[in-house]
Amino acid sequence: MAINLDALLIQAIVNIVLLSPVLWISGRLLVGKDKAKFTDALWIVLLGAVLGAVLGFFFTGFIASIIILFVWLGLVKHFFDCGWLKAFAISIIVVLIFAAIAVLLTLIGIALWSFTLI
Repeated sequence: MAINLDALLIQAIVNIVLLSPVLWISGRLLVGKDKAKFTDALWIVLLGAVLGAVLGFFFTGFIASIIILFVWLGLVKHFFDCGWLKAFAISIIVVLIFAAIAVLLTLIGIALWSFTLI
């Protein structure tokens, strides 16, 4: 069983484009602009995708999810120079912002699709 490098590259690029700005904004809200640099958000997302794929190769199921969650929290903690609780709060805000963007894009897509039916 091998890691699919093409899928990993595509996942890393998509994560960088979509997740890095949201992570950066969330980090700036909670730890300030001095600690939350955009390049740090890029590194968090890139390393999180790669480490998540590698750990997903060795572990599966619920255990893998818990391990990968702590890896992401550790990356946020390290790069944004904050504690575990603040890293968790940043991650929660990222999920909320990302969910709001997904809902907004879905509503826009539904509206555009309904206009094509008229």
